[in-house]
Amino acid sequence: MVAARNQEKLSELVQQIEASGGRASAFAVDVADEDQIKTVFKAALGQFGKIDILINNAGITRDQLVMRMKRADWDAVLNTNLTSAYLCIQQVIGPMLKQRWGRIINVTSVFGQMGQAGQANYAASKAGLIGLTMAIAREVGSRNITCNAVAPGFIETAMTSRFSDDFRQNALKAIPLGRVGTPEDVANAVAFLGSEEASYITGHVLSVNGGMLMG
Repeated sequence: MVAARNQEKLSELVQQIEASGGRASAFAVDVADEDQIKTVFKAALGQFGKIDILINNAGITRDQLVMRMKRADWDAVLNTNLTSAYLCIQQVIGPMLKQRWGRIINVTSVFGQMGQAGQANYAASKAGLIGLTMAIAREVGSRNITCNAVAPGFIETAMTSRFSDDFRQNALKAIPLGRVGTPEDVANAVAFLGSEEASYITGHVLSVNGGMLMG
């Protein structure tokens, strides 16, 4: 199941998956809305019968210095980036416990690990995902369910395309590999954590940042 707000992009993704021999269904949902989340997961479970892997990948920014940041911008980012992950996990945890197998993968950020000026809300939400990941990993590990996080660095996406050239150049100087990451770099890390090869990894934050942050 693929779920997001943009129905057009969802339809394109379903076509790509089916063209490569897979099966997919699109569910339009705003993960900031708890009722929509419950409706979508109920429909997905009804269609597929089970959910083996959950990837929490929703993320927005509302950047501003903290002294000027509006409460609405703080709430919007925390609701979409962090609270939505908790709500989605609640919807799959019962079925995963019953089948005694599951993979939960939260997409956090390097800025949740090191902070970023002008992104107090974003950094807090992504740091919160790391804490959530570790807590869930401890709660459900005995039932063969893992919960891990992927922490991308500077990745070429629609979100980062808005950054100025000066910001991009400064960012590149801080990346030992000397390049911006690709969505495929992140997807490969997510695929690994969802596989049997990663069955003995849980509560871990896998950094995909070209060396921007080490340790």
